[in-house]
Amino acid sequence: MPVIHSSYRPPFFLRNGHLSTIYPTLFRRRSSPSIVRERLELPDGDFIDLDWSEQKCSRLAIIGHGLEGESSAKYMLGLSVALRKRGWDTLAWNCRGCSGEPNRLLRSYHSGVSGDLGHVIDHAIPKGYQSIALIGFSLGGNIVLKYLGEQGSNLHPEVKAGVTFSVPCDLTSSSLRLAEWDNKIYMSHFMDGLKDKIIQKNKMFPGRLNLNGIKSIKTFSQFDDRFTAPLNGFLDARDYWLRASSKPHLEAIQIPSLMIQAANDPFLTEACFPKKIAKASKSLHLEIPRHGGHVGFISRGSEYWSETRCAEFLEEIFP
Repeated sequence: MPVIHSSYRPPFFLRNGHLSTIYPTLFRRRSSPSIVRERLELPDGDFIDLDWSEQKCSRLAIIGHGLEGESSAKYMLGLSVALRKRGWDTLAWNCRGCSGEPNRLLRSYHSGVSGDLGHVIDHAIPKGYQSIALIGFSLGGNIVLKYLGEQGSNLHPEVKAGVTFSVPCDLTSSSLRLAEWDNKIYMSHFMDGLKDKIIQKNKMFPGRLNLNGIKSIKTFSQFDDRFTAPLNGFLDARDYWLRASSKPHLEAIQIPSLMIQAANDPFLTEACFPKKIAKASKSLHLEIPRHGGHVGFISRGSEYWSETRCAEFLEEIFP
């Protein structure tokens, strides 16, 4: 597919990538769709919490959050409200340990847990939806794209479209980019949350984790080497980044999928803009707005451009 010429134009004072990234967290009002929480028990004894917003529609959007996010994040709720207005049920799923309660196992979530998304889809299928769309922000988008590529022609026939925003599809370059000085505020935020989860896990599993020097960990490279990789079956951080990235799976995607990456996203490098793959693909649509930051895409109204654009793309697939 040709790379899409984007129509997004932000308010003039939000053309900076960092401002676009931070503004919604500070100033966006939280939407409040009607939500019912369900706990999904997993085959390995763990659980995932699901937030359903149902109105007996025939179409379901399954939405995944970003790193250290949750289903109640403003961008998650905003998209749910936008899709509900257009005749969709929504299911916002929390990665393990992200719903306000530690998960049961020593391992938690990471950027490549596509199997957990598979469990969520398997749970939703029996409800009888005619069409399902998978949507993901940042880490959640990486999981969506990785899942779609891994499944290929074996995908559930009800799953008919994917939409992602601000995806670090090349985790190596994105992890190193976030360690640079101008991204210190984001890295500090992520590290605080991730280290808190490890400290909680140490209380649940005494003696299983070595917390010596944990306060000195400041980058994904250090954290993933020390914790993410060994707890999830990877050799080290580099092995984890390589095997959990969605980019190697993009060519195998076989359903219409829209990937929106802002050119001024402070989290992403050129490696996260897979233009050649998209141009050669019959299914992957790549849209690169000049502005938007990381999961920003602010509009002047209550509905953000990302939500409107997502709905427009889905209406093309599900008229």
